[in-house]
Amino acid sequence: MDVVRPNPPAPLATASTVALDALAAEAWLLEPPPPHERKGVMRDEAAFLLDRLLTTVARGHGALEVAIGRGLAALAERDGAMRFGYASVGDYARERLGIGAGTAQKLARLARALRDRPVLAEAVRRGEVSARKAETVLPVARCEAEERWVALARTETVRALAAAVRAESASDTGDDEAWERVSVQLTPAGRAKLDEAMALAGKVLGATAPRWQRLEAICEEFLGAHPVGAFPDGGDEGAQDSALRGPAAEWLEAAKAGLEEEYGRWAFLGKVAPVEAEVSVELDGGMDVMGVDAELRRLAAMRDRWDELVGHLGMLVRMLGLWRDMGFASFGHYCEERLGMATRTVEQRVALERRLHALPALRQAMRDRRVSYEQARLVAEVADDRSVEDWIRRAQGTTCIALRREIEAEQEAQMCARAELDLRVPRRVGRLLEAAVRAARADADRWLSPAECLERMAEHFVSTWKPALAERSTPQRRAIARDGGLCLVPGCSRAAVHAHHIVFRSRGGGDEPPNLASLCAAHHLRGIHGGFVEIRGAAPDRLTWRLGSTARRAAR
Repeated sequence: MDVVRPNPPAPLATASTVALDALAAEAWLLEPPPPHERKGVMRDEAAFLLDRLLTTVARGHGALEVAIGRGLAALAERDGAMRFGYASVGDYARERLGIGAGTAQKLARLARALRDRPVLAEAVRRGEVSARKAETVLPVARCEAEERWVALARTETVRALAAAVRAESASDTGDDEAWERVSVQLTPAGRAKLDEAMALAGKVLGATAPRWQRLEAICEEFLGAHPVGAFPDGGDEGAQDSALRGPAAEWLEAAKAGLEEEYGRWAFLGKVAPVEAEVSVELDGGMDVMGVDAELRRLAAMRDRWDELVGHLGMLVRMLGLWRDMGFASFGHYCEERLGMATRTVEQRVALERRLHALPALRQAMRDRRVSYEQARLVAEVADDRSVEDWIRRAQGTTCIALRREIEAEQEAQMCARAELDLRVPRRVGRLLEAAVRAARADADRWLSPAECLERMAEHFVSTWKPALAERSTPQRRAIARDGGLCLVPGCSRAAVHAHHIVFRSRGGGDEPPNLASLCAAHHLRGIHGGFVEIRGAAPDRLTWRLGSTARRAAR
């Protein structure tokens, strides 16, 4: 598959990289001590040194993300992603900048929200208020109350701000939902039934629905027909769940508040100097789309280096447990209060750093920019010493979304061969599955294994939805089914809803399978018919693409 996208020359480094170079030179002198040497580490000195480096890196990383968010918001408002052949800013950021789609959307949302809060926006730009604190006070920092909340954000902890916001607005400012692993050993017949149910759920929810979401739909459908009764002790599920989680959550909140008071908001560690966000003054105004793209690629290249430092220094702090010596309740508590970063953001970078120590070839590929941060994260999950070079080559020759789907397909094939279900799911889906298992046992009036319960749920879902989804076979539907229900445009993460005639009907094109390419609505209506996407060849695997402005120039 040949793909041509507009690709201006990479932007040059600026003077802003000098501080990064100095920090990197100091940080990379610090190596993880072997297990037998960790007891001999001078913990106080190590804590102060690593905290000084990591907080400075975190502030620099935060300033870059503020700038990137403004650029992404500007790009979204000008439909700029489609100028490069992408249906959304999330796809653009993942494929062109190496930034996760979810992260990009979050940064752009924050940038848009700050436009209506000029006092908060200026405090964030100057580095006086972290993005984490800004997200916490966004629901209440409006109009006359804005200055008061910004003043609080400059001095209060994230925990105290969240408590104050809850007290005023009852809004949820907690972390992203926790995830857990579900693993069930199935029989080959049971696995086949579950696969059929999962495929039908994909038709109901869309081809891009993740497997945990499909499992959620299967459980909900079963519970709708088999409501769960009361618990044996007369309580209900919500009450029991709350009773289990409440005390621990309350204890942790009290521990955090106590540590804030005991350590005087950790003043002994020293004040962290703010870092201003470096943003071109023209980014929100007259800069054209190509200029915004060049600025974003410059910032993203710097962010990759900051990411690596966050992972390296964060790994050392966590490995040695130095957050305890600094007076924090957990590593996550340290990340939020001292670094001003979400726990999951730091954890993700620490996890990648651990894998990069085991896979030095992958680190070198990242530094040589042969693979992006997002590609490296995917490769790190599946590669080992023997396969890492092969995975790097595979990553170089494909898009991030295609690489992810390839890895997921291989993992799914392995699970099928083992006849098991092994998924990471949000905690609420885990609770939903538990309720569905209880419902299956109650319906059978006997104890069933989790595998037998899953089979019953799958059978119920198939019997309910298979007749409802029966539809007349047409060339267009057959083409979309052939392409797995996914948009064929390279880098697109959306489901296909249209079958596009590569040779237009008006020019004699017919409904033959090679002349039908599955596309999402955005790429079909705005891309093809707006002149930003040009497709030639035979579907599905002998296609040539011109995307973005190159397609427009070719059309002229």
